Amino acid sequence: MRTYSALNTDTPVIKISDLHKSYGQLEVLKGVDLIAPRGHVVSLIGSSGSGKSTLLRCCNLLEDSQSGEILFEGEAVRWKGQGLARQPADRAQVTRMRTNLSMVFQQFNLWSHMTILENVMEAPVTVLRRDPAEVEAKARHYLAKVGIADKADAWPAQLSGGQQQRAAIARALCMEPRALLFDEPTSALDPELEQEVVKVIKALAEEGRTMILVTHDMKLAADVSDHVIFLHKGKIEEEGPPDRLFGNPQTDRLRGFLSATAA
Repeated sequence: MRTYSALNTDTPVIKISDLHKSYGQLEVLKGVDLIAPRGHVVSLIGSSGSGKSTLLRCCNLLEDSQSGEILFEGEAVRWKGQGLARQPADRAQVTRMRTNLSMVFQQFNLWSHMTILENVMEAPVTVLRRDPAEVEAKARHYLAKVGIADKADAWPAQLSGGQQQRAAIARALCMEPRALLFDEPTSALDPELEQEVVKVIKALAEEGRTMILVTHDMKLAADVSDHVIFLHKGKIEEEGPPDRLFGNPQTDRLRGFLSATAA
C-alpha cells in the first residue's frame, strides 16, 4: 500500500483546504480538507447527508463553495464575490480543470439517442475537438478495458445497469483525465451487477489511477483506497489508511457507522 505522505514528493492532483459549502442557511461542509496525490485512491464514506457527494461535486466545480481553497495540480481556482455570492472568476479555467476531472455518477446519464460508442466519443470530439477517427480507436479500447467491447453499437436501453455504468466509466476514461471522480457508482445496481462495476474500479486502482470515490461499499473502500475520509455532518470525523480506519477506528461515531453498515 502506498503511503499518503507520498504527496510530499509530487504536487497533488487535487488539494482542498478549509472548504465551506452552504445551501442558503444550511451549511453542508464545515471546513473540510482533502488531498488526492497522483496515483492514489481517496474514498469518502459516511451516512447519507454527511456531505460526501457535495464535496465531490465541489472538487469538480459543479458546486460553488462559500470559502476555502481548491487547487488542481497546484493551480488555485480563482474566485470572485464572497459568501453565497462567491463563484469562479474564470470560466475558461473551470472548463480546463473540469475536462481533466472526469466524473462517474450514480445514474449513468448516457444519451439514449446515441449508441454506446457514440456516447463514449461525444465529449472528446465535441468538447476537446479531437480527431473523430483517433477518438473512436480510443473509445473502442476503453470499452474493451471495461469488458463491453461487443456493445459498442448497442443502444443504452439494450444494456443492463451494470453494463451502462461500465459504459459511463469508459466515457470518463476516454477524456483521459488526470483524476476520476466516482459518486456512489454502484448504489443503483443489483448486487450481481454491482460486482461487474467493482471489478472495473479495482482494476483502475491497480493501474495507479488517481481517483476520489464516494461509496457505501465498505469492502470496496477497504480494498482500493490509499486513504479513507469519514465525514459526519459536514466535518471530517476521522481519516487515515484503510487498514487502521476499518480495523481500529478511533471514534465512537465511526465505530457506530461501521457497525451499522455491517449489519
